[in-house]
Amino acid sequence: MKKLFVLSKDFPNGGGPELLFWVGCAGSFDPRAQKVTKAFVQILQAAQVEFAILGNEEQCTGDPARRAGNEFVFQMLALQNIETLNMHKVKKIVTTCPHCFNVLKHEYPPLGGHYEVMHHTQLLASLLQEGKLQIEGGRFDGQVITYHDSCYLGRANDVYEAPRSIVNHLDGALVEMKRSGSKGLCCGAGGAQMFKEDEPGSKRINAERTEEALELNPDVIAVNCPFCLTMMTDGLAEKDKQEKVMVYDLSELIVKQL
Repeated sequence: MKKLFVLSKDFPNGGGPELLFWVGCAGSFDPRAQKVTKAFVQILQAAQVEFAILGNEEQCTGDPARRAGNEFVFQMLALQNIETLNMHKVKKIVTTCPHCFNVLKHEYPPLGGHYEVMHHTQLLASLLQEGKLQIEGGRFDGQVITYHDSCYLGRANDVYEAPRSIVNHLDGALVEMKRSGSKGLCCGAGGAQMFKEDEPGSKRINAERTEEALELNPDVIAVNCPFCLTMMTDGLAEKDKQEKVMVYDLSELIVKQL
């Protein structure tokens, strides 16, 4: 099993890590998203992938601040993160959060942060395809799995096939919602909406998206984003379906078949 390195402790001098896992705020502090972090780390270790984390040196990417209109806070956080990443000679980053993925990939380069950035579903799909990650069958045999495209992985970055290829490696049947792929519906948390109260008189977007998923009578709703995970889980609770339908990140589905 490969060791998990913490950069500030294990790479004080010399070369940087082969792969940096950017944990993100949700993956670090939200109890539900922490389970996704643990699942992804378990997979990396099972696949013998050597990686490192920044530990206490990692800060928020600044994405929520920029989306909410606070450019000063975004640039302050981004520049501090870039200084840290460059100091540790980081070249390749993977993250379980599409929001972190998008900002690290597209919005850090103009500020001096040039890295190869992957979403964890891209890495997982590659490990499965190359045979570096072996999973057992039987766990989801006969179950209906529907997949929710997150906005920042899907429409913002055109990543549609990698997550679906992961589902196709499982035993369950992938059934698409009526709005999926490039026409997928937002969970309602993007653009810093996660941290706002709902507009008066408006229907909650996550309730509408959950209704679309429930039309398929799924056993599992698969997601790739901590925000989507929260919003879809809340939507099921609003419909009193939380005991009948489960929401999982794709990494958690893989762990169940390791």
